[in-house]
Amino acid sequence: MADVRLPKEFISKYPHKFAKGKGKFLCGNRILPNPITGKEKLPELIDGTFLAYNAARMGEACRLFSEKMLGSDVTVGMSLAGALTPAGLGSAAVVPLIKAGFVDWIISTGANLYHDMHHAMNLPLYRGSPFVRDPELRAVGVVRIYDILLDYNDVLMATDHVLRQILTQEEFQKEMGTSELHHLIGKYCAELEEQTGLKDASVLAAAYRAGVPCFCPSPGDSTIGMNIAGLELRGSKLRINPSRDVNETAAIVLDAKMRKKKSGVLLIGGGSPKNFTLQTEPQIQEVLRVKENGHDFFIQFTDARPDTGGLSGATPHEAVSWGKVDPRQLPDAVVCYLDSTVALPVLTHYALARHKPRRLKRLYDRLPGLLKMEAEQYWKHNKSL
Repeated sequence: MADVRLPKEFISKYPHKFAKGKGKFLCGNRILPNPITGKEKLPELIDGTFLAYNAARMGEACRLFSEKMLGSDVTVGMSLAGALTPAGLGSAAVVPLIKAGFVDWIISTGANLYHDMHHAMNLPLYRGSPFVRDPELRAVGVVRIYDILLDYNDVLMATDHVLRQILTQEEFQKEMGTSELHHLIGKYCAELEEQTGLKDASVLAAAYRAGVPCFCPSPGDSTIGMNIAGLELRGSKLRINPSRDVNETAAIVLDAKMRKKKSGVLLIGGGSPKNFTLQTEPQIQEVLRVKENGHDFFIQFTDARPDTGGLSGATPHEAVSWGKVDPRQLPDAVVCYLDSTVALPVLTHYALARHKPRRLKRLYDRLPGLLKMEAEQYWKHNKSL
């Protein structure tokens, strides 16, 4: 075997000494992880081997969330888009985050909150295949959400039946925002969990118990909204006022900033929930005319791209131009291009392993006072109108 040796000048103890100008770039941790043994705990695996590409962004998001966003002085808002509750991520991840006090307010698609009700009612959804024949499914009364299968009559129609019973109760016969709508539905979901003997199955039930307000920016774009519309034809007085949602979500963020606290956003997917979460800051700055700089912490899991318009306005750098993100906090902004169904369980596990539970802020209970404060700030800064 040939005698091959490194030149002496290449052999040195780590860390290396670099020529002038290189050190500021070659200063990160060295990429040479220990071999995986199968005995590692997930947080150790993330910190030790998630070192580059979106694995590194996943690790950065986990550490940003657990080390900074979960500080006692931070109000955390979460957006949920995509069929997450049918996939089981409501009970697996969102409910534990709510119970631990890691999420203070939520903006979700209506579909996620509707399908969440199946679990509260103990109606089963099943793992399946995305390659089954849909005409055959339709013929036998099975509904497919990619690789999730559920019974049309025994799940969808049964949920609609119970939902209509809920929505016709006297407490719903008025105008309200979606936080009140979902809080009231959550009360019934909590009762349904008691009836079925399930525990921690429903996001709406967990949010109700924890006082976490749940908003939906497009309340008509779901089966909840469809049933509200149907009941209106029968004389129901339930009306959804989206302006209440705009004011309540802005008031939550404004309250944090007025008290010299911080605001963080955890964006799971994109869509309307993403923008509705971020627009709280432009609402404060443009409409209320309160001087503000934007959210302090920003984490997003997405598979969209900004150059096609699918991620427009949501990358933290672009969001800075809208006042959505504080430009001084860009180091504390992470975008991870990863399927949310992979990222959310990983983040949840890491946070629960690395951070103790926080005291619940119970923001839903405080909404009337927050709206009063917001109105005072509006009139203070808009005297000429």
